[in-house]
Amino acid sequence: MFFVFAGSSLEHVCTAEYARSKLPASDFIQGISLDATSVTANTVYNVSTPADGTFFPAATFSYCNVTMAYSHDGKDDRVLVKYWLPEPSKFQNRYLSTGGGGYAINSGDQSLPGGVMYGAVAGATDGGFGGFSVQADAVMLLANGTLNYDTLYMFAYRAQRELGQIGKQFTRNFFDMAEETKLYSYYQGCSEGGREGWSQIQRYADQFDGAAIGAPAFRWSFQQTQHLYSNIVTKTLGYFPPPCEMQKILNETISACDSLDGLKDGVVSRSDLCQLHFDFSSVVGKTYYCAASAGTGWAPATPEQNGTVTTQGVEVAKKVIQGLHDSQGRRVYLSYQIAASFDDVTTQYNSSTGKWELSVNGLGGEYIALLVDKIGTTLPDLDGVTYDTLKSWMINGMRDYGSTLQTDWPDLAPFHEAGGKVIHFHGEADASIPAASSVRYWESVRSVMYPQLSYQDGAKALKDWYQLYLVPGAAHCSTNPLMPNGPFPQTNMQVLINWVEKGQKPVTLNATVLQGGHAGENRQICGWPLRPKWKGGVMQCEYDQQSIETWHYDFTGVPMPVY
Repeated sequence: MFFVFAGSSLEHVCTAEYARSKLPASDFIQGISLDATSVTANTVYNVSTPADGTFFPAATFSYCNVTMAYSHDGKDDRVLVKYWLPEPSKFQNRYLSTGGGGYAINSGDQSLPGGVMYGAVAGATDGGFGGFSVQADAVMLLANGTLNYDTLYMFAYRAQRELGQIGKQFTRNFFDMAEETKLYSYYQGCSEGGREGWSQIQRYADQFDGAAIGAPAFRWSFQQTQHLYSNIVTKTLGYFPPPCEMQKILNETISACDSLDGLKDGVVSRSDLCQLHFDFSSVVGKTYYCAASAGTGWAPATPEQNGTVTTQGVEVAKKVIQGLHDSQGRRVYLSYQIAASFDDVTTQYNSSTGKWELSVNGLGGEYIALLVDKIGTTLPDLDGVTYDTLKSWMINGMRDYGSTLQTDWPDLAPFHEAGGKVIHFHGEADASIPAASSVRYWESVRSVMYPQLSYQDGAKALKDWYQLYLVPGAAHCSTNPLMPNGPFPQTNMQVLINWVEKGQKPVTLNATVLQGGHAGENRQICGWPLRPKWKGGVMQCEYDQQSIETWHYDFTGVPMPVY
């Protein structure tokens, strides 16, 4: 019999034999069988994380890496999970689940340090897809027209549920926690990993005490189809701008809107004010230049680009920011904030014709090919596709995947009643998942859960346990090289731990400038719906109704509520 106590060494407990002895009971989760023979364990010493990491700060730690497999009774499947366990003397009665990105259900080993450095066991799953490096899209289609629904449900929410259930009990057993001792459970993830986190909060009140969620890819059919919207803008307008022209429009936007928050620092902290005051037509006629590039394994070579910004290029920019409307002019979905990169305006150079042409966005094209048409993972072209086509794809996906991938359930009462806390953050200049998408969900939760309260009172009530932060100038789950002085909240887990375990509710979110000449400087981020405004050299969080309204949309082109 093995026993863990504070003085136990990592070597003493980090063996396959010990880990097998601490597996949850065979009937712990109905319908699941753990494979004791699959358990492996190895010790890893003195791992260091860099100071400029986006999701956790610098730290050095050692851990025990345990992997195991389980299967679902009655199915010929095999799901792998791995857990990094801190040294017994460093364990702080905490467990952390982590998520992935794109069609990946895990982030490899990139997210796990964010648990171990805080004395938590950190877990990741392969979803049963065939290995930790195998993504869901590789096994989602059994044959043309036939989805693998086991993969769909595992990817949507089931694998994360099981990772947490197994991980929490294994943690208790591994560290010999008394039954009455509280194990604090957490989640951290961004993008698809953010959607995975919400899939648990919306379904299972007992899964986590707290979650730090970034730029979630929820409202799946809208989000993935949205990637094709910019393509259809260029196709409809009949103008395929050189990337350098769109970059010039973006650079001029940043320059013009930089100081609207009261501080000239190269960061557009108030995209709402930018939207209210910036005139895209002011950029027409300005010159641009980009040197030729040789290309890489994932990006084709481009020629030298020079010219002046055209009215057509400006019209593309304006239409992209406006968001999808159907042929009757009714709004269907929202788009990126002004001052976000035009990454979805993907064009490619045809060396034979010497012209720029449409290039189908990969994420959007894969969603349609894989989950709408069910014929593969690549959409070869957009022939015949219109704004109304995009609308039908969004609405049909809303229906087909409403119980799986949409992940937009707004009634979080069970989670709230269980004492759960959420820190939800989103880069304001995110060019992959619109920042307004997160605002839309937060506002949906507020209106559904506090319908009897005024706007400000409802917002105040919601912020007691669910807080949203728009990160000035930040890109998709990362810092933004175009606005290097923008901060990033790399200590979210510590803030969340203090909130859950000590009752220290954040008022602003702690953040750090991670790049450029101001690297290392501390910043604070305002909690929505308050917005940053610098006055007399001091940042204040102000309530600005006109600015708030720029984030609110009426989806009159959709027949059902869009949460």
